[in-house]
Amino acid sequence: MNPTINQPEFKLKDGNRIPALGLGTLELTGEKCIEVVKKSLQLGYKHIDTAEAYGNQKEIGKGIKNFDRKKLFITSKIWMENLHHDDVFKSCEKTLKELKTDYLDLYLIHWPNRNIPLEETFKALEELAKEGKIKSIGVSNFTINHLKDALKVAGMLITVNQVEFHPYLYQKDLLEFCNQNKIVLTAYSPLGRGSLIKDEVIREISAKYKKTPAQVCLRWELERGVVVIPKASSESHLKENLGIFGWKLSNEDIERIDSINSNKRFVNPTFGDFNY
Repeated sequence: MNPTINQPEFKLKDGNRIPALGLGTLELTGEKCIEVVKKSLQLGYKHIDTAEAYGNQKEIGKGIKNFDRKKLFITSKIWMENLHHDDVFKSCEKTLKELKTDYLDLYLIHWPNRNIPLEETFKALEELAKEGKIKSIGVSNFTINHLKDALKVAGMLITVNQVEFHPYLYQKDLLEFCNQNKIVLTAYSPLGRGSLIKDEVIREISAKYKKTPAQVCLRWELERGVVVIPKASSESHLKENLGIFGWKLSNEDIERIDSINSNKRFVNPTFGDFNY
């Protein structure tokens, strides 16, 4: 691991810390996944994000094999159909086995499922935390209303909410709600599936700072207090994403980026319940 890259971390309400930059691994599979994970860690990444639904946990386990586990931050997620008490335990055991690790740094409910009581899911997660199998607990794809329900059940347990978040989907109200409740927001698809690279405002600002459009988007998210987990499959993109540290956007440019919000989602599956 490259010790020269000083990456900021965000403190979670349970006292643990999450690196501000992670590697998103959705759609990374096979040998390519192993190579990318290894290369990311060699370059200085510490945070790897996966999920049981991605089907790549075995490959990630191979990718992290020769690195100091204590220096890594591994996030995984339980699929929405596996949220009953015993199923949470089965999912966690399978995930740990595939990753060849004794614990997860962060374990998330991947999508809300109103057919399974939150009390049941969080009871299992709390038990796993007491057993030392997970360090921090969080959720993913939760709206403000989902979070309100979850906070009634497990207020102190919820440290992170991982959602789609980028300049075209600036979820300001959700971010403010998370901040008020000491929940760190993590942005997946932080570049809007690549569409923001071509945005005129982003390109103008990137020229001004002599940075790439991707770096400007990721920097904007960091300055909003958001963890970013862009997917990268080439060494050049991995290095590019590491170039978001050590400089700042002006308040004026942050506000310009705020203003390009168009509430545009790129991840909107049929089971998503975003209107709740």
